[in-house]
Amino acid sequence: MASTYQHLKISSALAADAERISAVVASAFSHDPIWRWLFPQDSARNMILKQIVSGALRYPWVYKTENFESVAVWIPPYGSEMLPEHEQQLPETIKTLTGERAEQVSEFIELFEKIHPQTEPHYYLSLLATHDDYRGRGLGMALLEENLARLDEMHMPAYLESSNPANDKRYQAVGFEPIGRYQAPNNGPTFTAMWRDKR
Repeated sequence: MASTYQHLKISSALAADAERISAVVASAFSHDPIWRWLFPQDSARNMILKQIVSGALRYPWVYKTENFESVAVWIPPYGSEMLPEHEQQLPETIKTLTGERAEQVSEFIELFEKIHPQTEPHYYLSLLATHDDYRGRGLGMALLEENLARLDEMHMPAYLESSNPANDKRYQAVGFEPIGRYQAPNNGPTFTAMWRDKR
């Protein structure tokens, strides 16, 4: 049976698309357990997500469906999520955005970096998002499937953190396997680190 992605128009996003990409990500992650734990206020969460999108658009690995229903934000091997200036300012930004929770939030964010595999070059799926208006249609997974086909052509592995347990089985269905589960402090939400071998 033909894959859903073969019926989608998928293209690389451009720097000029930053606002539209950020809007999709903001909509999708307004429901996300981990991101809501990190930054409960919409404005704070959306600011950090926008910085990640801006950083990723340095690379030709941010993809979108035709009308920005879904977006996939990838970081290539040896790349970084944020622009250098945003990365340098991040500790102070977190203090400003989270107040007395800053130390806890910072430690949890540092955990993501500590557990990130360093054994071989790979592509990192930083964000996969579908706008609220288009949820439940399989567009995000179709976009991911298309992107993974590109990686398979290059025989490259992939890594992601599933910040919502409801998505774990979806990622497993396209070849990702859990390599660790981690919980936010004070009995907070969990996320799953997942790896997909090269093919």
